[in-house]
Amino acid sequence: MLTLVSSNIVSRCILSHKSEEEDGCSKFGELVRRLLILFTGFCVGDMFHYLRWVDVLTGYIPSMKAVSAELDAFLNQVITEHRALEHRAQVTHKKDFVSIIMQLQKDGMFEKLTQDNIKAILLVISTLASAFITTSEWMMAELLKHPNIMRRVQQEVRNLVGNKSKVDPEDIRKMEYLKCVVKETLRLHPPGVFLPRKTTTSVKLGGFDIPSNTSVLINEWAIHRDPKWWEKPEEFIPERFEKSSIDFQGQDFHYIPFGIGRRGCPGMSFGVASVEHVMANLLYWFDWKLPAGETAEKLDMSELYGLRVSKKTPLHALAIPHSSF
Repeated sequence: MLTLVSSNIVSRCILSHKSEEEDGCSKFGELVRRLLILFTGFCVGDMFHYLRWVDVLTGYIPSMKAVSAELDAFLNQVITEHRALEHRAQVTHKKDFVSIIMQLQKDGMFEKLTQDNIKAILLVISTLASAFITTSEWMMAELLKHPNIMRRVQQEVRNLVGNKSKVDPEDIRKMEYLKCVVKETLRLHPPGVFLPRKTTTSVKLGGFDIPSNTSVLINEWAIHRDPKWWEKPEEFIPERFEKSSIDFQGQDFHYIPFGIGRRGCPGMSFGVASVEHVMANLLYWFDWKLPAGETAEKLDMSELYGLRVSKKTPLHALAIPHSSF
């Protein structure tokens, strides 16, 4: 369910329509899913450059090239169609990312943006679906494992929304405890495990000499669980973010779920807003419990390591329509 929802959100933002069609799913939705499967897999060459040939033998590199070529052709077609509509003054009133970028180009703000630049932006947004799925699943799992936290965040959501027919963005902006739960989820389960960087000069760090032009992987997963910075780091405690100035901007170096500095994730706001919106709706409209025979104490929270740390065992939860609606 979360996979379909995330694909629809991304597709609507980029293309102004859902990813699935009457026959199942569109080409875009299918390409994004295939790309995410590859992204979350393990690439030997990323860790050990001299073993890059292993990824060719396993089929990882050929698969990545094939999907990249198909996605590149598809995005070229999307941009071409939008330009044709703009030329014929038939641009839809729905403002998707492509239309907005082209309007900014027309206004002279992004006039130096090339077609490859635009495709890169759209690719970044499309791959956010992976982080969205992972974060949402971990957040629901943590709430099911901690019923007291589940009750508190549901009470906040329902008190703010009241008896309205939908959850408004304005309501979500007021959900302070929900935001703490999202932050704590991203602390224990950040979208990425490693933050890649490359040194521009030779540096000495922690007693080690690191030459220039060296690929460096910053272990944000370990930083987020470092007892030097976090009290009871292995425990899920959203209250630690109450009345705290720590945010997602990468200025607090012990909390970097979206990276640091100028090369931080450009889709941060979009990703956080998507998780908050979907989770607020799931918590508002439904009560949640584990299937028969499963208990919060025995809920499997083991991790599957890859580009993202996802749940090893997919989460199964029962949605019960809230009795007051």
